[in-house]
Amino acid sequence: MIAAAPRARAAIRALVAYDPGHDLVALRRAAAVPLLELGSNENPYGPSPRAMAAVAACLGDIHRYPDPRGGDLRAALARRHGVDGAQVVLGNGSHELLMQLAQVFAERGDEVVVSAHAFAVFAIAARAAGASVRVTAALGAATPMPHGHDLQALLAQVNAATRLIYLANPNNPTGTWYPRADFEAFIARVPGHVVVVVDEAYAELADAPDYASAIASIAAHPNLVVTRTFSKAHGLAGLRVGYAIASLPVAAMLERIRESFNVGGLSLAAAEAALADSAHLEACRSRNAMQRDALGTALRARGFTVTPSQANFLLVGFGVETTAIEAALLAQGVVLRPMAGYGLPNCLRISIGDAAGNARLLHALDAWRG
Repeated sequence: MIAAAPRARAAIRALVAYDPGHDLVALRRAAAVPLLELGSNENPYGPSPRAMAAVAACLGDIHRYPDPRGGDLRAALARRHGVDGAQVVLGNGSHELLMQLAQVFAERGDEVVVSAHAFAVFAIAARAAGASVRVTAALGAATPMPHGHDLQALLAQVNAATRLIYLANPNNPTGTWYPRADFEAFIARVPGHVVVVVDEAYAELADAPDYASAIASIAAHPNLVVTRTFSKAHGLAGLRVGYAIASLPVAAMLERIRESFNVGGLSLAAAEAALADSAHLEACRSRNAMQRDALGTALRARGFTVTPSQANFLLVGFGVETTAIEAALLAQGVVLRPMAGYGLPNCLRISIGDAAGNARLLHALDAWRG
């Protein structure tokens, strides 16, 4: 007789697992030509040479456990952002930290507020903790920031049961952002019992004059947490390093559940070296901005709708032909990210490639159109 499977908590049984998109490993194995992977928002220019050298220098120590506190990296991040080292919490990517924030601050009977078209992990984290999720409508298509966060609508959902608000600036998958002045007006009205989490995974790539990080606001708002990652602008997606900056009490709560040795030794060394290489980061940022503008212009010239973006991707509306276009490009080895799961079935998210990659994408689109 086969024993019955153990019964998971109701909140976990009700979850739908995070969808990473296409099975890239399977696609690579089956591809007749090298894939052009523009679906995961990776840095096409790769990591800093200093980070690569740091990894190589650590290879002889992979039989040893890493620093469980990540002390050197935490100190470097604290210096960079002008905070106390105890305010920095390291994660195995920012995904882990986003999940832990809900685990610490939300439970059954609580509510978590998120925006439509926001990063899927926000709602997953809330529901895994047993909390219910209030989803607010995003800004309309006719606004200057279509599909972006409506901060006033988010604020209107807050009540006595609210424990968390998740934001992203710039937002994934839309690329949209909100000005610092709007955020300051928003955070000033959020009750102190509500933790506001701002995911800034793409902050290093933003160059709009009205964009600003929320890190500087933490000192005045102890209920504010900012998460970041080394996966995007720093090009270390394969090493999984993220971090949160929070007030000392909030950071201390997160440390209580942080898994021991959650960031590996190679990852710690690479991240610290990448953080020190400002020239490489600036080069990647500049190239991304140039290619983002050029690709957006080219796509608009072809009649497609391109949402304003401050990230390393574009949300592009292809209309009723979206599914056919995505399949046609995939047949040519060009991998994009479908957006139906984010409530945007007529859009695809396109990571910004280098000049050659973007040219190949446009050629594939033109070939589909004949």
